[in-house]
Amino acid sequence: MKIIAVGSENPVKISAVKNVMRKLLGDVKICGVIVSSGAPPQPMGLSQTLEGALNRATNALLRVDNSDLGVGIEAGLIDTVLGEERHYLDFQYCVIVDKEGRKTFGAGPGFEYPPIVNQKVIKENLEVGEIMEEITGIKKLGEKMGAIGYLSHGLIDRTKLTEFSVLMAMLPKINTKLYSDRL
Repeated sequence: MKIIAVGSENPVKISAVKNVMRKLLGDVKICGVIVSSGAPPQPMGLSQTLEGALNRATNALLRVDNSDLGVGIEAGLIDTVLGEERHYLDFQYCVIVDKEGRKTFGAGPGFEYPPIVNQKVIKENLEVGEIMEEITGIKKLGEKMGAIGYLSHGLIDRTKLTEFSVLMAMLPKINTKLYSDRL
């Protein structure tokens, strides 16, 4: 049985990792641990978001004895220009590190928050989670359906969104012949 260390105790992230890994690897043990991401509370840009995911994966692998994989998941706002307008898309990135230090990564679908959310993040230096809780009145929204569940009227929830990033990060590990020069 593989032991997989997740760099978070957020039940959504743990569920997403468990759902994907059981489909791909069978019987697994998932251990969520609190670790530092080294990223700001609200990561902005690809570099901060990927760095946070990598740090979570690496630190989780080091914290859980006999773990085979460390998984780090970080959501960040990615600055995007469409025509002449600036937009911020939320992407969840997943980095997976194995015992040998090999890294794979992937991302889930991106989506745009309402303009008021982006404005408060940029101007007031607030986290998306705080703002969405204020807007929706739902405490700990990020540990439940997430902003995506609220915004999509339940068509997709945060667990499913996170599963996409975990699966994308696992593609090289389930296609080792195609990625043999990296793994």
